[in-house]
Amino acid sequence: MSQSVAIVTGASQGIGQSTAVRLARDFDSVALVARNRANLERTATAVNAAGAESLVIDVDLADPAAARTVVDTTLTTFGRIDALLNIAGAVPQVDLFDMSDEQWDHGLALKLHGARRLTVAAWPALKEAKGSVVLISGNTAVLPKAPYAAVGTINAAIVALAKAFADRGITDGVQVNSVLPGPVMTGRRRSQLESWAPLHDMTVEEATAKFPQEAGIARYGEPDEIANLMAFLVSPTARWMTGSALRMDGGEVKSV
Repeated sequence: MSQSVAIVTGASQGIGQSTAVRLARDFDSVALVARNRANLERTATAVNAAGAESLVIDVDLADPAAARTVVDTTLTTFGRIDALLNIAGAVPQVDLFDMSDEQWDHGLALKLHGARRLTVAAWPALKEAKGSVVLISGNTAVLPKAPYAAVGTINAAIVALAKAFADRGITDGVQVNSVLPGPVMTGRRRSQLESWAPLHDMTVEEATAKFPQEAGIARYGEPDEIANLMAFLVSPTARWMTGSALRMDGGEVKSV
């Protein structure tokens, strides 16, 4: 793919960072979006080393003005947008009866509305390029549980939103899909385990083994595995796939 440009949100760490570096093999330029500039600069170094030009855009996508900033900056720098990967948006894992309105609102503002605004803002450029969009959800969208109520609710909304964008994309020539990862061993998850383990009289190693066993899976996923799926979805090979919600969760979801 020549003279191609991808935008990756949440690119400062975890799945977003891995996806940005993976896309550097397929795209000429990758715009990196997140709040933490220092971490974005590290991602940019890896993207450049992998062969693509990088652009760092440090904004908070919960801010309604951020989407326009991302799109305008990318178009001013690179002149086009071929792919948009909406990966930003950690949602607090708080019990249904304990989560505050502020926590709900922040999760919605960043993950749902941040992705919605950015996709809308980028749509004219994506339409011109006949580009692709991926929105990251999570398998909690189909595994709603009280301890993860906000995560599941917002992830389900992301899947529905992607379906709606995909419907419009059939007319406009823009491909849209969503990805539902299961438990992935990111830096954030590792920190959670390190905090959780001593509270339950476990070593970090014991805590790390506990959840996959309870979830009925062999192991945690790795960010690079999700990144490879993302790269496939925005490649020419997957072009006829649109409106799909793809689970990659090690078999945690047992339903058909």
